[in-house]
Amino acid sequence: MYTHVQVELNDSSLMSADQVYKNLSDPFPVVGVRIHEGEPGGTPCAVTGWSSENGGSPIEAYAVQVEDSSEGSAYVVYGGDWGLRLRPAESEGPWSLSDPSQTGETHLVLADRQDLTEGRR
Repeated sequence: MYTHVQVELNDSSLMSADQVYKNLSDPFPVVGVRIHEGEPGGTPCAVTGWSSENGGSPIEAYAVQVEDSSEGSAYVVYGGDWGLRLRPAESEGPWSLSDPSQTGETHLVLADRQDLTEGRR
């Protein structure tokens, strides 16, 4: 089985993506990720999928373990046709394109399962 990440250029993510990954597990829903960019221990973020419906709306985000040529395996986090939205984990406001604390990504590739928080929106 394969996961195809196909994201259109949009107001949330200023990039597009068209990637195919070979699955090593079944996909599972996620509500949080930890990003390791410059922060010791990583930065916890809430995550949601982002759909083009209604000009941008939250949907379920998923992760799946996939083959990775450099690490052997990794976890791909993906959402809707407009990718993912991320916000600080402590933020409780609504998902929105107008919130400057939120960012968009086409998808994420994370090395460790411990960087994922499973759950449903």
